[in-house]
Amino acid sequence: MDEFQRSWLLAQLGPDTDPADLERRFFRLRSAQAVALEVLGERRAKLLADPLKVTVDGVVTMDLQENLRGIERQIEQVRQTSAPDDPDEEEDAAEGVMEVTWLSPTRRYR
Repeated sequence: MDEFQRSWLLAQLGPDTDPADLERRFFRLRSAQAVALEVLGERRAKLLADPLKVTVDGVVTMDLQENLRGIERQIEQVRQTSAPDDPDEEEDAAEGVMEVTWLSPTRRYR
């Protein structure tokens, strides 16, 4: 994993994410987007494993439904966003390097 991929993953998953864990996942999955989706999927599963709403009458109410919706929106955003190691992204970058523009004067001066 290079620095661009690590930076992209930390931007998607938050700065508190363990970089060593990201490295291990990237070594196994070989895609920054797959790593991000796996981590977000685990976070979603962890939320679903516990009750989303807990109420203790007159004391406290804890509602995690918005957190779940937020993670689902983030998963969809990662799916639609191109990661630094996407093949399409690399092709676009290679094409940008190979572009050549010819300039020709419209008027000749003496």
